[in-house]
Amino acid sequence: MEPPTSGRDFSVRTTPKKRLSEQLPPTSRTLPSLPIELPQPDLSYWCEGNVGIPGVHRLTAALPGPHVAITALMHGNEYAGAIVLADLLRRGFVPRRGTLSLIFLNLAAFARFSPQNPIMSRFVDEDMNRLWDTPPAGSASHSSEQARVRQLLPYIETIDRLLDLHSMLWPADPLMLAGPSEKGVSLAASIGMPPLIVADGGHRAGPRLIDMTHFTSPHSAAQACLLEAGQHWTWAALKTTQDTVRQFLSVSEIDKASEHSEEPLTIADVTHRITAHTGHFRFIHPFASGTVIPARGTLIAQDGPDEIRTPYDHCLLVMPNFRTARNHTAVRLARIRS
Repeated sequence: MEPPTSGRDFSVRTTPKKRLSEQLPPTSRTLPSLPIELPQPDLSYWCEGNVGIPGVHRLTAALPGPHVAITALMHGNEYAGAIVLADLLRRGFVPRRGTLSLIFLNLAAFARFSPQNPIMSRFVDEDMNRLWDTPPAGSASHSSEQARVRQLLPYIETIDRLLDLHSMLWPADPLMLAGPSEKGVSLAASIGMPPLIVADGGHRAGPRLIDMTHFTSPHSAAQACLLEAGQHWTWAALKTTQDTVRQFLSVSEIDKASEHSEEPLTIADVTHRITAHTGHFRFIHPFASGTVIPARGTLIAQDGPDEIRTPYDHCLLVMPNFRTARNHTAVRLARIRS
């Protein structure tokens, strides 16, 4: 459990005298249905890039303006974002002002995608979205992802505003992760979709792209946020990605104004990141991301001998992971801002 919250909160992790393991449903090891509605896109024409870095495309307007970027394929099997970026390139999109960079991040993992085993191409050696420090630390020696991050870091540090495109394994409504900085919340709120914005501190295993000091430091004006568009490979996730990218380009003055969603925004702050201490983490129910648990102290999961309970009333569950490995994030608990 990280980070800790106020002592006034109910402890989320307790060890009861009587274990409940045998009473819990086997949700932790059951994969969801994996409908592959979206065919894998052909990115061969875009792999080279146009700045001397594979997969990086820089589009420049005649008028001055900020350097805005959209990244896709942080994980090789999350390609709804890649479809959207490839479509912009195919249409010969030109920004209204400033510079737009479209970046395909983990092309090596993407090349390994197979519909027969679609979850196995998330990465080649290790999760790229835990390596964004300077230089990457704690990663596997000579990993494909570490080499790619080192190649991209100098370019990423020139970006003023970034949207990182992802999707989810487990069925869930889309949300925007704003990272640990209020600058990320501000950017996500300006985009205005999806309607749920979650401010969080990332993962114990290492920093995400949006957690880079370049985007989170109060001494920098740069901003970043991360879209989780819904379940992988679905038309719904692609539609959410298209709409969010269109609005991001509009508010960044890169494209003409688009129709802004009038749906009210919900902003929630992650107070606890629940990390699995054992290889036997199980939820008591297949909770969907975005579920609000009304009562403080409600049992939601078991981690070996430990019970995981909600630390306050109206606790929001963010992206439960039903195949949690030891030392990986199982779920984030968040308090909705009033």
